[in-house]
Amino acid sequence: MDNTVGNLFNFKGYNFDHSFINIDLVENIEDFKIRNDDVFLITYPKSGTIWTQQILSLIYFEGHRNRTENITTLNRVPFFEYVNKTSNFFEAPSPRLFTSHIPYYLAPKGLKKKKAKILYIYRNPKDVMISYFHFSNWLVTLEKTENIEHFMEKFLDGKVVGSRWFDHIRGWYEHKDDFNILFMCFEDLKKDLRNSVLKISSFLEKELSEEDVNAVVRQAAFQNMKSDPQANYGDIIKNIVGTRNSEGRFLRKGTIGDWKHHLTVEQNERFDKIFQKNMKDFPLKFIWDINEK
Repeated sequence: MDNTVGNLFNFKGYNFDHSFINIDLVENIEDFKIRNDDVFLITYPKSGTIWTQQILSLIYFEGHRNRTENITTLNRVPFFEYVNKTSNFFEAPSPRLFTSHIPYYLAPKGLKKKKAKILYIYRNPKDVMISYFHFSNWLVTLEKTENIEHFMEKFLDGKVVGSRWFDHIRGWYEHKDDFNILFMCFEDLKKDLRNSVLKISSFLEKELSEEDVNAVVRQAAFQNMKSDPQANYGDIIKNIVGTRNSEGRFLRKGTIGDWKHHLTVEQNERFDKIFQKNMKDFPLKFIWDINEK
């Protein structure tokens, strides 16, 4: 049975990127053997994934912090559900760090034993949508969309890699008691990176010296990451994935409130109505503007 439509591979109601999916792993995902010290970074696409990969790499690996090892963040914190030829998950030394966009119901059963840790990074969905629109029009593996209006329709309907944003975050949050999970807001990382690094380190039970914390914060600063070939995916995009033009970047702006420059008043009001309908009484806070407290 072919579950592929365009670039989307649908498995149990969730859309993966067909270009790179590790089908064998996904079809047996429930039974993937989890170790107690595994760490999963879970995000919906375009929610600060690469940034948090860099933060985790800097927290866990001294050779990454002091620049003595030339290993990319993608190899240090590889994508769980997508093919990575340099990673053998079964033979990898502990602790294993994974990146994933999977929904809660596809999580390996072993993650529910609560010893392995999950860091869930979420971002306000208007900025997610705008970032995703630019990203989809840049990468050749994703479907190009002519305008924001059309992409907004696809995004809200879940006809993108990652499926519906609302379902993804609600699913993980409403089942949080099944997992050892910390929810953190992308915008909080932007506003106070140092405090966020301390919070993540504490959750991961990784004690860092002040000097180490300073090194993590310095190298995880967005502008420093954009120019860091270990962290910015530049070679992978150029040599493996491919782009429609040479002007875009995997790490584009990383700002808060970019949606204001793209959505019309009518589109914004429509989005707000749908957000309120889907996220009524949802306890996590969202930050929509750079000046918001």
